[in-house]
Amino acid sequence: MPVRGIRGATSVAEDTREAIHEATRELLQEMLRANGLVDFDEIATVLFTTTPDLVATFPAEAARALGMNAAPLLCASEIGVAGALPRCVRVLLQWNTDRRQRDMVHVYLREAKALRPDVNSPQ
Repeated sequence: MPVRGIRGATSVAEDTREAIHEATRELLQEMLRANGLVDFDEIATVLFTTTPDLVATFPAEAARALGMNAAPLLCASEIGVAGALPRCVRVLLQWNTDRRQRDMVHVYLREAKALRPDVNSPQ
């Protein structure tokens, strides 16, 4: 079965564990809903990145709290590019699916919508 990627990003109000978990949980839930992904066993991997100004916790903890306990999760820090959107969490969810890549719905929430104005995120 092919693996397809779903991209997503959101911004976080402040660098606290609670704010990072809330924003990440909201993003993941919308990515799952928008793509009709209900079986966590179909998730191959989930990669999280955060801007260098988010250090209070790992966003992967929010995925575990949602029940994503089997898929490998990885967190990394992004390159600190001048002028980049601050307090941003990005996600690349890799899904084992027969759907075509062009049918994946990529989700950008909050201030992160500005990162990809060409993508019609739900909401």
